[in-house]
Amino acid sequence: MKHRVVEELDGVATLLGLIWIVFGVDWLLPADLTQYGLVPRTTSGLAGILTMPFLHADFGHLFGNTVPLIILLGLLAGSRANSYAVVPQLIVGGGLLLWCFGRTSRHVGASGLVYALIAFLIISGVRERRPAALIISIFVGLTYGATLLTGVLPTVGEGISWDGHLAGAVAGAVIAWFGSHDDPSAETTAFSREIA
Repeated sequence: MKHRVVEELDGVATLLGLIWIVFGVDWLLPADLTQYGLVPRTTSGLAGILTMPFLHADFGHLFGNTVPLIILLGLLAGSRANSYAVVPQLIVGGGLLLWCFGRTSRHVGASGLVYALIAFLIISGVRERRPAALIISIFVGLTYGATLLTGVLPTVGEGISWDGHLAGAVAGAVIAWFGSHDDPSAETTAFSREIA
C-alpha cells in the first residue's frame, strides 16, 4: 500500500510539473498556446478535451488551480482509487460533457479537473462507506463544498468557466457512483489495484 501511494504521489508531482512546464513554455513562446483550449461543438475544439487542463490564462489562474490540485490529487493518491485510471477518466469525462453542452467560448484551465476531483472524492467516500474514505469525503465536503455549490452557477463571475466546473463535477460524481463499491466489506473497488 505504501509503495502504491508513493508511486501515485510521483504521478501527482508529474502531472503538476507538466502543467507548470506548459505554462512556462506558453509564457516564453510568442504564440499563445491557449488557442488550443476547448471550444464546444467544434472540430478544432475537440483537442481541448485533453489540452484544457494544461493551459492557463495567467499566473493567477495557474496558481489558483495548483493549490487545490495538490490537496485533492494527494487525497486521491492516498485513497483506494487508482489515480492513474481515475484522473484521465475525469479529464475526458468532464471535457466531453463541456464540449457537448458548454457555452461557445474557449475554455482553458484545470478547474474542471478540480471540480471533478471534489465530486469524485465526496461521492466515492460515501459509496465505499469505509472510515478512511468517509473522513476524506467529509474533509473535502467541508473544505470545498461551498466552492462546489457556487462555482457551478452562471453567477460565479465574468470570464469564469462555470459550465466547465459543472461538467467536471457531473463527470466526477458519475465516475465515482459507478466506479466505487458500496459494500463496506469489499476489499477492492473498481478503481483499485492489486497489491502484491
